[in-house]
Amino acid sequence: MAELTLDVARKILDAAFAKATELKLKPLVVTILDARGVLKLAAAQDGTSLMRAEIAHGKAYGALAMGLGSRALYQRAQEQAYFIDAVNTLAKGALVPVPGGVLILDGTTLLGAVGVSGDTSDNDEACAMAGIQAAGLKANAG
Repeated sequence: MAELTLDVARKILDAAFAKATELKLKPLVVTILDARGVLKLAAAQDGTSLMRAEIAHGKAYGALAMGLGSRALYQRAQEQAYFIDAVNTLAKGALVPVPGGVLILDGTTLLGAVGVSGDTSDNDEACAMAGIQAAGLKANAG
């Protein structure tokens, strides 16, 4: 697979929401970007709070922009806060460096990223990972 198709993005989305239902999480927003950072698919469960779509997008965008899952960005922010702040300034505030942004890989080929927001960051990440794996792809959370 050379690119992330809409059908695959839908599988990721459906499986991520299924995982949220299984875990009885708060309502989520799932955003899926292709390797260029272009929106492929985004959806919000009923009852999500304001800003969840922007946060989910920022998690996915940050992972793509830095080539690292957002868990790694979170760790980097702990160790080098000035660096992540500077990068986020360059990105006009578009990065959200907390878990929940996961790279989508087909072998070693980057296809895009998933960002999830709505519950704890760890739970958001678990849903993103479940979605990617259900589509038969490799997830890199950092």
